[in-house]
Amino acid sequence: MSEIRDEAELGRILRGLHRLEDVFLALLLGAMVVLAPLQIFLRNFFDAGIGWVDPLLRVLLLWVGLMGAVAASRSDRHIGIDALSKILPETLASVLGLVTSAFTAGVAGMVAWHSGRFVADEWKFESTAFSGIPAWMFESVIPVAFGLIAIRYGLRTRAQARGLLSKRRGRNDPASRASGGGPA
Repeated sequence: MSEIRDEAELGRILRGLHRLEDVFLALLLGAMVVLAPLQIFLRNFFDAGIGWVDPLLRVLLLWVGLMGAVAASRSDRHIGIDALSKILPETLASVLGLVTSAFTAGVAGMVAWHSGRFVADEWKFESTAFSGIPAWMFESVIPVAFGLIAIRYGLRTRAQARGLLSKRRGRNDPASRASGGGPA
């Protein structure tokens, strides 16, 4: 009973985190939608613009792209070449899904690690982006986003492995075979 309550609590926390991610993504996108036309308007009608808007829009584009990737990783909606899983038997398609999830988690983890090292170097060498703002503040989204993606795909890999193991145990279980639940 305690496990069910813990799972319900975890589900509630995850839904809250997903809402927070969505709101943050909407705020970033909203800022871009306001600032870009404002800059165009100021340039076209007043022959002037706000000096920090263009570099900020580039940073916001990076943040929107990476936070969008984090949101896409939530439900495995990344761009993928999925031709094999359509033609493979269900068990092999599940194994392929496990391998691709593990590979994705590993690559995202390596990118998170090395981008974290990059951001640390930017902090150490006091690089600035624009208007005297430290570059590491804007670049910190890279290791955070890839770290979240790695965690999500790591958890997905674990769940897929458990699913495959439970299917395998069900097929090898003598009680399951006696009741007609053996291999199809």
